[in-house]
Amino acid sequence: MAFACSICGKKRMTGHNVSHANNKTKRVFRPNLQTVRALVNGVAQRLRVCTRCLRSGRIQKA
Repeated sequence: MAFACSICGKKRMTGHNVSHANNKTKRVFRPNLQTVRALVNGVAQRLRVCTRCLRSGRIQKA
C-alpha cells in the first residue's frame, strides 16, 4: 500500500466532484501523509504517517 498511513492504515477514499448542474465525476480523497523518522522497536525508520497520528502522539520521533 503506497499511499496509506503506516500506523492506522488510513488510505484513500473515493467520491464525486459535483458541479452546479449536479454533474458527478469521480474523484479521490487522499489522507495527509507525512514522511517522518520514527522509532520502531528502538530503531529509527522512515514511515508515512497521517497527520492525525502525528498530532495525537501515536509515534515517537527519532
